Amino acid sequence: MDLKGLDLNLLVALDALLTECSITQAAERLHRSPSATSGALARLRDYFGDELLTQIGRRMAPTPLGESLRGAVRDCLLHVQATMDIRPQFDPATARRNFRLMMSDYVATVLVAPLLQKLGHAAPGVTLELLANVDAPAEWLARGEVDFLVLPRQFAHPEHPAELLYEDEYVCVCWSGNRAVGDTISEAQCLSLGHVVTRIGNVRPPTIDQWFFQHFRQDRRVEVVAMTFGLVPHLLVGTPRIAFMHRRLAETYCQLMPLRWLPSPVPLPRVVEMVQWHRYRQSDPGRAWLLAQIRNTLKAQTLAP
Repeated sequence: MDLKGLDLNLLVALDALLTECSITQAAERLHRSPSATSGALARLRDYFGDELLTQIGRRMAPTPLGESLRGAVRDCLLHVQATMDIRPQFDPATARRNFRLMMSDYVATVLVAPLLQKLGHAAPGVTLELLANVDAPAEWLARGEVDFLVLPRQFAHPEHPAELLYEDEYVCVCWSGNRAVGDTISEAQCLSLGHVVTRIGNVRPPTIDQWFFQHFRQDRRVEVVAMTFGLVPHLLVGTPRIAFMHRRLAETYCQLMPLRWLPSPVPLPRVVEMVQWHRYRQSDPGRAWLLAQIRNTLKAQTLAP
């Protein structure tokens, strides 16, 4: 293979420069000095015969060639990294490894908490880093910055492997002392009471319950907007408000707080959660082991009818 004198380490620098569009920030990402990073950019400019990054105002922006190289360079590095990471086997009892998982706080509550109980005994050297599933999860996956991405099926990335984790349903949740709600709740009651809703991130589509009410043009009294699913239960206690929550999450909080849940008075679509990983990491035994632990944890969970 003839790389015409190109040092592959320069591709790492190019990836950082095109991602950060800043020599200083790229240097921090690379753990190098700004002068060394600037030198790498000079060598890259000489190799490609192009500026790659140009100064526009206070920031740098990729040239057309730089922009065209962004995805290709990252894809190349991911493929190389995946090849270098391949090991013949993974021993959880002795392995020391950190896995990065991106998911909503809802999934983290119902899945990761019981998962950690298993990992603590079987894999004491394995750690999990949880990242909030906010504005652009698919981009994190495409850049190889997460090991697993857990999200609803409609948001899954079509270019990467995915499998069904579990399904859930929405239920109505209220404070156990809420006298406005009996053993059941009607649609009319639902629309007359104040609601707590969740909106995550700045550009994410509405949650399913929001979609339903918007789609069928039903007016409900939204009194509080929470930034996480886990905050919703705390905003119900001591109030006449209600909220629609995932049943798994509702059951968890009803055991911990003075809350109760009721079947939804309106037919809401079921939630289908998927897990995804980058296509270049399909053969990694470590990730395969962790995925198996996730599956086993979910099998141990059952929802009462």
